[in-house]
Amino acid sequence: MLSHDIPLPPPYRIRVVEPIPFLSPRERREAIAAAGYNPFNLRADQITVDLLSDSGTGATSSAQEAAAAVGDESYAGARSWFRFRDEAADLTGYPHLLPVHQGRAGERVLFSSLLRPGQICVSNTHFDTTHANVELAGAEPRDLPCPEAADLDSAEPFKGNIDLAALEQTLAGPDGPRVGLVLLTITNNGLGAQPVSMANLTAVQAICRRFGVPFFLDAARFAENAWLVREREDGYQELTPREIATRAFQLADGCVISLKKDGLTAIGGLIGLRDDDLFARCEANLIATEGFSTYGGLSGRDLERLAQGLREVVDPAYLAARAGQTARFARMINDAGVDTIQPAGIHALYLNAGRLLPHLSPAEFPGHSLGCQLYLDGGIRSAELGSLYLGTLDAGNRLVSPAPFELVRLAIPRRVYTEEHFLYAAAVLGAIAKDPERIRGYRIVSAPPVLRHFKVRLAPLE
Repeated sequence: MLSHDIPLPPPYRIRVVEPIPFLSPRERREAIAAAGYNPFNLRADQITVDLLSDSGTGATSSAQEAAAAVGDESYAGARSWFRFRDEAADLTGYPHLLPVHQGRAGERVLFSSLLRPGQICVSNTHFDTTHANVELAGAEPRDLPCPEAADLDSAEPFKGNIDLAALEQTLAGPDGPRVGLVLLTITNNGLGAQPVSMANLTAVQAICRRFGVPFFLDAARFAENAWLVREREDGYQELTPREIATRAFQLADGCVISLKKDGLTAIGGLIGLRDDDLFARCEANLIATEGFSTYGGLSGRDLERLAQGLREVVDPAYLAARAGQTARFARMINDAGVDTIQPAGIHALYLNAGRLLPHLSPAEFPGHSLGCQLYLDGGIRSAELGSLYLGTLDAGNRLVSPAPFELVRLAIPRRVYTEEHFLYAAAVLGAIAKDPERIRGYRIVSAPPVLRHFKVRLAPLE
């Protein structure tokens, strides 16, 4: 019997490995310059530790690959669809399920079928593609994060919650008739991977029913949210993560899920619905744009991996190991002198770049500057969540209004990196923290009008 003081190792062992490159400092300087100082434009073979995203970047299990070997590629009614459908139905409890090739495809199908031009979609925080797809449907995305989210250093356990008072005020006010959807993201990716409590979800359900507004979940990280509920919210310690996740799904009228996260696969997504008429509209949209309603742009092999992944992701041993890995990484970074949003979530850590680089104004994009320096110094790729991503720009791409915080997200792929990779990343950050004033700001050279952070090109300031 092991002592409770001895941490358990991850509940898996590694059988297939992939080499990673170690470029020289000169090669990294040349690479980031050729990429327009945008980490999204870097090639994968120029990255040593890739923490850009946890979406589709995880490792699959031997059981998932064994399931994929029997994938049925029939165009309609494939056996693999029914295996996936049965697993997803048991998890979510929704009577209508539609597969899609990834989350943003599900957002497009759902929003264009549910929202009308001029309506409002209210959320705890819309993430980038969600925000864009709401606007493409002609609606207005409106964020109502809870007040606790504004304190990055507090230990409040559920800073991903929506502001219930603001939600009720919005629905009861003059804009109330325009609200076509309330969408809660679990966990809240735009606000530091913070979870949403079951109490908050229950209250939102009651408010939405009272005002007759559809309530949906953006549930890309449903299992991780369930684990944090189990760890932090009274009354849920005796339930399994799967039971908690099912209870969360049952509080909502439907969901849209990118299964490239908690589906443990490189591709896939899902729309879950209760309403028969909305299902019919979404199904017609899906067939016209994604594929027949029993494959939705996915192969039978993908559906098999997803069915198995939905079982594996709610395993308490897996979730405990993943949460523990993130918590240890957070301690390494904090010990190195860099602040992160507290408390640590699971899928990512968020560096407080504004605090680390006070000599850079928001117009000089300190979050982006820190992200570029991580690559220049250590070949580490990350994502900025600051004024480059969230700020308002004028026609000349000059910052007009900054983001509330200047952050850098270190997203953690599932079952991919070892403790040594995180020690390395923390050491690179520690070296930056010892001399932060050497870091320069950046200016925008060119940017697209929508989702600019994906394809923006920049140059360092002199």
